Amino acid sequence: MDPRITLVTLGVSDLADSIRFYRDGLGLPMQDRADDSDVAFFALDGAWLSLYPRDLLAEDAAATDDGGFSGVTIAHNVSTKEEVDAVLDEAAASGGRIVKPAQETFWGGYSGYFADPDDHRWEVAYPPLSAE
Repeated sequence: MDPRITLVTLGVSDLADSIRFYRDGLGLPMQDRADDSDVAFFALDGAWLSLYPRDLLAEDAAATDDGGFSGVTIAHNVSTKEEVDAVLDEAAASGGRIVKPAQETFWGGYSGYFADPDDHRWEVAYPPLSAE
């Protein structure tokens, strides 16, 4: 796995409030989005921050939101679907736990999740538009 974090996703309880905080309060530059979108992306130097409803993030990360899930996921984007599989295999061989095998996604990419020994969730993703 390359030493790179591409995206940090925060599971939020109120997307509109969180957008106001990060965009209007902190001044982070938000990517254009449809009014009815359930995700917001902010371009940071070297990575992205996304806001996503906490319950949907838990579902996507194959976690139960019963108080043990941190509400944060870290993403590592790669250039091909084969690299997604290879990184997940590497994580499993290193003692990580595959919590969601790689699969085609609703957003047109390919991704899966592994958990580290402390159950932090990492998404390994191939986004079809950009690998970085």
